[in-house]
This record gives sequence, C-alpha cells and structure tokens, in this order.
Amino acid sequence: MTDPIAICKRYFGFDSFRPPQGEVIDHVLSGRHALIIMPTGGGKSLCYQIPALTLAERQRDSGGMTLVISPLIALMKDQVDALCARGVDATFINSSLTRKQRLQRYANVAKGKYDLLYVTPERFRKADFLEVLAKRQINLLAVDEAHCISEWGHDFRPDYTRLTQIRETLGNPTTLALTATATPEVQKDIVKQLGLTSDQVKRFHAGIERPNLHLDVLDVWGDDEKIKAITEVYRDHPGSGIVYFTLIKTLEQFSDRLTAMKIPHLVYHGTLERFVRKRVQDQFMSEPDHLVLATNAFGMGIDKDAIRYVVHADIPGSMESYYQEIGRAGRDGKDALCRLLYDERDLATQMQFIEWQNPSANFYQTLYHFIERHLEKINAFGLEWLEEQIHTRRNRGRQLDTALAMLDRWGVIEGSLDPMQLELVSPLPDPLADQDILDIKRKRDQEKLYALLQYVKTKEDRKGFIHRYFGLDSEG
Repeated sequence: MTDPIAICKRYFGFDSFRPPQGEVIDHVLSGRHALIIMPTGGGKSLCYQIPALTLAERQRDSGGMTLVISPLIALMKDQVDALCARGVDATFINSSLTRKQRLQRYANVAKGKYDLLYVTPERFRKADFLEVLAKRQINLLAVDEAHCISEWGHDFRPDYTRLTQIRETLGNPTTLALTATATPEVQKDIVKQLGLTSDQVKRFHAGIERPNLHLDVLDVWGDDEKIKAITEVYRDHPGSGIVYFTLIKTLEQFSDRLTAMKIPHLVYHGTLERFVRKRVQDQFMSEPDHLVLATNAFGMGIDKDAIRYVVHADIPGSMESYYQEIGRAGRDGKDALCRLLYDERDLATQMQFIEWQNPSANFYQTLYHFIERHLEKINAFGLEWLEEQIHTRRNRGRQLDTALAMLDRWGVIEGSLDPMQLELVSPLPDPLADQDILDIKRKRDQEKLYALLQYVKTKEDRKGFIHRYFGLDSEG
C-alpha cells in the first residue's frame, strides 16, 4: 500500500494529517518543490518523511532514497533512532561517528540500503561521500533548518550556500526546505540559494494560530521581582515548565534561591558535562511535572507535549529565538502560558552578546595569522593559552569562541578544541576579513534585538505582532 495516509498509519499511527501536511505531501509527491514554514512542534518532519517512505515503496527497485540535510548533529541520532524504532530504514552520517562506523555506513549506502539518510551540509566537502552518493538515486532532498541557508537568517551556515551546486550534483531532485522561523527576506533568500525561482517553489506557511498559547509580558525590576514572578507561575500552572536564562551565572543564582525556597527543579546549560545534560533532558522528557532552569542550549530534541509554561527570565536576543522557544509550550493542545519578564537592564546583556558574537575583521585576521604561525604551540598548550595570547581585555574568550566557531563553519580550520587538535586548511574568506560585511551582520543582529524590544512594548495583539514579523500577511 503506497497511499501516504496508509503509510502514515503504518509507521506513525496517525489516521490523518494536520493542515497543511496533507497538501504539502501531495505537492511534493507530484514532483514539485516546496518551502515549509511551520512552528516548532507543528509536524514539519512528516512533510518529508511521508513522501520519502511513499517514494521508497513505489520505487523499491530503483535504489532511490531521500537525503535530509540538517545542521543539528545533536538531533540526528535521536531522529534516526525514533524512525528505526518505527521500522523505518534510516541512518545518519556525521562527525560523531568513528572512522569504522562511517565507512560501514558508506558501504551500506553504496549497496542500496537506507530509505532516509541524514547528513550535515559540511559532509559534502568530503570527496569519498560524494563518490558513494553518486551510486544512488536521490528521490527527494529535504533541507531542514532552512533559515541557515540565508545570510539574513539567525544561524547562517556557509556550507548551506553550496546547495545549488549540491542539488546539481544530486541530479536536481524534488526539494523541500523546512524551517520554523523565516522572515519574508529570509524566505526569498532560501529560494535563491537553492538555485530555484519563486514560481518554482510553493510556500506553505502554517502560521502561529495556536489559541491554547497565552502570550504576555511582565515588567519587573531586579531579581527579587523576577523570582516572585517565576514562583507564581510555578504555583499557578501545575505541570512541566521551562524558565530560560541568557547567562549561566544568573541561572545558577536563581537555582540557589529556588533551592533555598525548597522548590524542586532541574538545571541545564551548555557547560555541564554531556552525560549530565543527557540525564537532565531524559528526566524532563520522561517524568511529569518538572521545572527546568535552562539556557537556550535546552531546546534541540525537546518534544514534550505537556509543557504548561515557558518563562523567559531575560529578554531574548531575537524574535526568532523567542518564537522557537515559546513553541515548545502546549503541544498537547491544552492551555499554556508564555511569559516574558522584562527588566530594562537586561538589554545591556544582549547588547554585550552582540559584541561577543561579532568579532572585527582585525580580530579574525589577527587570530588567523596567529594560528598560521603558532599552530604547533596552540595544539600543545591548548585553548586557555590561546586565549591569553589573543585577548587583552575583559571577557576574554568570548569573542575567541565565536571566531573559532566561524573559522570552523567556513572550513578554515578543522579538528577538535578539546583536546586541542587544530589543522589550518584554507585561507581566511572575504566575509570574515571585510569589515563592511561584518558591520552589516552586526547591524542586522541589533535590528533583531530591536524587533524584540518592539514586541515587548507593543499594545497590540502579540500573536498579531509575531504574525507580521514573519510576513504571514505577505504573498508567496
């Protein structure tokens, strides 16, 4: 049975599709391209998984498969494990694999195994991967987190800009681009970066019409008012909830205060050991009625239906981040509160973040030339030594973290930071050496923060504000 509904029932247990899933699936199965903008938890994945399985059933003898491009290494294993548990022949290939595991999966791909293969865009730098991929027919190309394609997006990934070339290499398959957050500007750039035109790509925008989500902003002054607001939400909204913080230090201070008040809670942030983060996430997902204090590192893989509240203890850095985070509330359709605590002084923190996240061209050039001259010492003495050589100001390490991450994204360096084993593999690209380009990026970050401030101050309907920000009133 190759009917999409029958396949959905067989593998996922659903008898019907949510709007606009059914329309997207029919559109894609007819061989047409699509851009899907759907809220976090709205069911984006089924928009490519059902066509992938349908095409695999219909073309079983052709050796075809669906390729899914995603930047989220941390999520791939969870996604593939969930599919395999449902009987889907799926796998991933990324840098988390050992060489032996990678070569085995390459061999399996070449033999015609797997209906879905998840990879990062960086994988297409590897000649051995392209050689293996050439032995398969690609039925469908799904580009997840598609906002990363656009230089105007909030998490730009340089390797995504090669998608026109990648699509050509794959034989220009039917393509879906999927994201939860894309302004009209970003949507246009996504289509352009895919090597397609607006008339070739149909846009499906699910909107944010979730009547069970209640959005509000509470003006507060200082930590005492914040802790009072958090505890009131905790007591008035029984069930699981997330309180997001910008800084780990602030999160830990609030954790100490809640502990003193005998309010049980979990703590999650990016500097915890990996096994601790995994334990906290598993506990939150599998057990009822947990409060977790978290930085935005707590997000990927959080697909729990019964989250009754999401509180932002600080103003987020962008509407995109805010929208993704509140989207984790109330996925079961029951009432959920999304409350932002606004303390004007928190703007200074976000402005400082913008500084940390936007090193100057001079900083990039200084770092590049230092790595070029002292790579052996850097690998011998480690990151802390590199920080001491590069930084002379307070907050040392912050801009260096950003710069090293960007050098890695652009394919300038390869290797590990822990332990430090770097290799310099290409020159510094123009976008990191041109201050005019970097100034545009900084200004864009400032505009995103200003849009969030406008949201805080608006007297209009808050969902309507978000609706307009993401261009749901525009044609496309």
